[in-house]
Amino acid sequence: MEDKQTVERILAGETELYAQIVREYQQIVANLTYKLCGNRLEVEEVTQQVFVELYTALPRFRFDSKLSSFIYRITVNVVCKMMNKSKRFISADAYEDRPETPSGERNAEQQIIHQEQLDQLRTAIGHLKDEQRTALVLYTFEDFSYNQIAEVMQCSLSKVESLIFRAKKNLAKEIKQ
Repeated sequence: MEDKQTVERILAGETELYAQIVREYQQIVANLTYKLCGNRLEVEEVTQQVFVELYTALPRFRFDSKLSSFIYRITVNVVCKMMNKSKRFISADAYEDRPETPSGERNAEQQIIHQEQLDQLRTAIGHLKDEQRTALVLYTFEDFSYNQIAEVMQCSLSKVESLIFRAKKNLAKEIKQ
């Protein structure tokens, strides 16, 4: 069943179909949440909050974008609200679900140095401003195009370009320190 039909049927009273949306998008939301906030303990709580907010927002969904974009937008908003309340930084292990495979050409010392550099990069990503981090994570880890990021973040294409440019610049500056 198409997303539009599913949403229309949910809004018409077939609320049991909402479980289908949750099943389809739950892992995607959890993964994005983890990449944005980096705290495993909060992923479940934030994911639940995303689906509560999605359910209440469905009547406002106008089908001018994909349902997945709408869900990404709600996820980003919920994570940003949570981060703003706590003023936390992302931990260095926030991106551990993308494991580095050790190169056969590296010796133990080189592998340790490489891992320290990755940890430094992950920490630097965690120190970015919310908008910069969100744009960079969507672009780098979710393989979103600039247009898709603009849709999710509800901003212009030029703002997305600027956010990613500044994020890369700030990462480079922090890593040099």
